[in-house]
Amino acid sequence: MIWYTALVLAVAAERLAELAVASRHTRWSLARGGTEAGRGHYPAMVTLHTALLGACLVEAWLGNRPFLPWLGWTMVAVVAAAQGLRWWCVRTLGRRWNTRVIVVPGLPLVTGGPYRFFRHPNYVAVAAEGAALPLVHGAWVTAVLFTVLNAALMAVRVRCEDGALAGPAGADARA
Repeated sequence: MIWYTALVLAVAAERLAELAVASRHTRWSLARGGTEAGRGHYPAMVTLHTALLGACLVEAWLGNRPFLPWLGWTMVAVVAAAQGLRWWCVRTLGRRWNTRVIVVPGLPLVTGGPYRFFRHPNYVAVAAEGAALPLVHGAWVTAVLFTVLNAALMAVRVRCEDGALAGPAGADARA
């Protein structure tokens, strides 16, 4: 259980690093006339992602969930792959990557890196990590709840992001 706690804390540290990067990128984007969409759903996203980390530990510790090697090691590999995909997205988008939806006018849509394969690869990484991290130590209730809630949130987020990227024509999708 100690190593699982260390893994969850390492993911939390990675999330804090993401927020530091996103903060720098927000300042850069806003200084170039960027506009933010989706402010209404952002607090729910932060809450859900923070709750995921806590729920992983609570369910594993209090639920006395076992570590099943065949599942646990497979899910560790999925978590690692999700981290790799996430940081590939960050690197590909450069200063445009953010935890918020901010569009800087005049910049073309990014179509390289993982964006050659998926329209929203960062959300693929989030979904994979959100299902896999709890399952590393058998926290299946957390995995199911996060997956369902994240799917609902991502439906809103993707519609918002697509609308923002479409410009004024997509203004209705900026919830």
